[in-house]
Amino acid sequence: MLCEKCTGEIDVATCGACGKSVAQLGPFCYYCGHKLDKEAGKTAAGDGQGFDEVPDFSDRILCSDGTCIGVINEQGVCKVCGKPYTPGP
Repeated sequence: MLCEKCTGEIDVATCGACGKSVAQLGPFCYYCGHKLDKEAGKTAAGDGQGFDEVPDFSDRILCSDGTCIGVINEQGVCKVCGKPYTPGP
């Protein structure tokens, strides 16, 4: 399938849930929301709602600023406010 804007080639996949042929513009079918496999033409098994992977929140570190809702990234700073993490007492 060709992109109508840049005329570049776009991968096409067949959705396992609805059976429609869709351009792989993202990880989900844009007709039914089913998660598509990364390989063109294949689909991933799941619940069809896009909730196949449950994130693990047990190892996250919350921002040490009492007013921020962010979490600390791999570099040791908050993803929201950018302040470095300072452990509390």
